[in-house]
Amino acid sequence: MNNQPRGRIRSLSSLKRRKKKKKQITNFSQRPINLSDLLAKVSSRGPVVNMAGQNARLNVVPTVTMLGVMKARLVGATRGHALLKKKSDALTVQFRALLKKIVTAKESMGDMMKTSSFALTEVKYVAGENVKHVVLENVKEATLKVRSRQENIAGVKLPKFDHFSEGETKNDLTGLARGGQQVQACRVAYVKAIEVLVELASLQTSFLTLDEAIKTTNRRVNALENVVKPKIENTLSYIKGELDELEREDFFRLKKIQGYKRREVERQAANAKAFAEEMVLEGISMQRGISINAARNLLEGGAEKDADIIF
Repeated sequence: MNNQPRGRIRSLSSLKRRKKKKKQITNFSQRPINLSDLLAKVSSRGPVVNMAGQNARLNVVPTVTMLGVMKARLVGATRGHALLKKKSDALTVQFRALLKKIVTAKESMGDMMKTSSFALTEVKYVAGENVKHVVLENVKEATLKVRSRQENIAGVKLPKFDHFSEGETKNDLTGLARGGQQVQACRVAYVKAIEVLVELASLQTSFLTLDEAIKTTNRRVNALENVVKPKIENTLSYIKGELDELEREDFFRLKKIQGYKRREVERQAANAKAFAEEMVLEGISMQRGISINAARNLLEGGAEKDADIIF
């Protein structure tokens, strides 16, 4: 054992550790996962909070002017959010009304198409199979036409289609041979079917346009509510905090300056008082013929050390 190289011993031990770790991973992967336990662990961690708009703020300079600007922007964002919310509610009401109309129009469209198909079958049975080609050959221009217009609902322009008749119907020679009554009934049935189809096309086009407008409005409402307003509010809090901190610093600085000035005034007053007392004492001593200042100068001069005398 001692003759084996040390590197081979290390490689064997590392290989054993790898096999043991791989076995643990395999046992863990084969272990069944309990969904309830997983949900309990996730719920125990608390709700997942979106931190995108919680602490985000605008990069501004904390000044009083910027505080007023941010307040004005917050007021504008609040008003815009309220207006967009009302617009979304109005569009939603119109959307539901359009949905009901579409359901009714589709139900009536089925009945109309069935009636018109039966009428065309009766015409072909009475007047022959060539009646369709005869009608197409004799008609040069359509009598029933469709025009488009726009309707404004809460700032959204919805397309509308209206049908109208233009020109005279060429039914002068209808029924001379046979099947005149059936041809007229078929014509009336198909006119009603076209009216229902035009109305349904108008409703469905307005439905799609309104759906896109509602989605866009809801995105704007969510952006104002979850991004813009929190960011402005965080910016206002930041500016107010910085201004309060500056105010506290200025107050502390003023207190320090006032304390320094007060101590300076007290020191000057004490010096003035001491000088006044000294002058009073000097006056009293001068009356007695003795100068305190002169005596003090003599004492101070005598207290000085004499120079050394070298012989």
